[in-house]
Amino acid sequence: MFFKEVIGQEATKHRLIQSVKEERVSHAQLFAGPEGSGKLALAIAYAQFVACTNRHENDSCGECPSCKKYRKLIHPDLHFVFPVINTKKFPKPVSDNFLDDWRMMVGQNPYFSIDQWFDQIGVENSQGMIYAHQSEEIIRKLNLKSYESEYKVMIIWLPERMNIACANKLLKMIEEPPQKTLFVLITENEEDIISTIRSRCQLITIPPIDPNSMTKAILELPEAEGCDIRNIVHLAKGNFGKALDLLQPDDEQTLYNLERFKELMRFSYGRKFGDLIKWAEPLAVIGRERQKNLLNYFLNILRENFIYNLKNRDLSFMNKQEEEFSKRFSPFINERNIQELTEVFETAFAHIGMNGNPKIIFTDVAFKITKLIRK
Repeated sequence: MFFKEVIGQEATKHRLIQSVKEERVSHAQLFAGPEGSGKLALAIAYAQFVACTNRHENDSCGECPSCKKYRKLIHPDLHFVFPVINTKKFPKPVSDNFLDDWRMMVGQNPYFSIDQWFDQIGVENSQGMIYAHQSEEIIRKLNLKSYESEYKVMIIWLPERMNIACANKLLKMIEEPPQKTLFVLITENEEDIISTIRSRCQLITIPPIDPNSMTKAILELPEAEGCDIRNIVHLAKGNFGKALDLLQPDDEQTLYNLERFKELMRFSYGRKFGDLIKWAEPLAVIGRERQKNLLNYFLNILRENFIYNLKNRDLSFMNKQEEEFSKRFSPFINERNIQELTEVFETAFAHIGMNGNPKIIFTDVAFKITKLIRK
């Protein structure tokens, strides 16, 4: 991965390049920013630049043996840690068990989301995470001597999904790192990482991709021909992965989420408790990651409806189907109920994450909405 392949983020690129040139490479860095901003792409480009044996002024050479191995993500001094799942084949899984899938995903599109990664490895009813036994693998790898490069690089994607025991062992490694070791942690929820790890990492904030860079990147894609690029850039909100989804939308999944939200609000407003119980039943068996994704969608469409009341097109980020629904529904979301409605969905999301009974959780959500939707 070259820096020139990373969309936008020019200020961050310059900062990272200068730190290498001036030999001020911090041993633990936290790349924090929203989904689709290019954090993973930046981390790999940075690691490749650090390891390159014939660096150019503002990028790695791409020709040395190190760069060629980095391009394929097979360099012996490059290590990845990312959320995985328990399976019959891997009852105590570590990231290396899914490394082939990981290399394929990163090679195709380093702007993928956590949901896309879980779809790739088949999460189903499990919750993907970085398990406690991953820490033993981290310690083993980093205690080995470097094979070829000056630095051993450990890129940890989404450390907020790390088991607490694993996080505590990682903390010790960060506090007393092996010589010439570089940790790059990539997070979308900085506050969910234990504070002791955060305090020992150099924070590098990655903003959303700027509209000009996003537009340029989209125009280079063959599937962009004939599309409303300006609207796609607006709806993507700096998330290149979202922009790719908008170019090739999964209408089925979006429509499913929207229909479930419509049903919830319609049954709740009509106080149709029998229908609400039936509404919750199929949602209890779709798998925990899909349940969390659905609740995230509910939160997003709720906020969009609240903002829609302001009648400012620049503040609205809904597709045509969602906007058509919101024309009629948005008056029911107001300053009297928005905070409590948001808390209902956020609490349900947290309870799903704690392995609560999903049927009870979704039924509870439905009954609470009946009290709030008429406010």
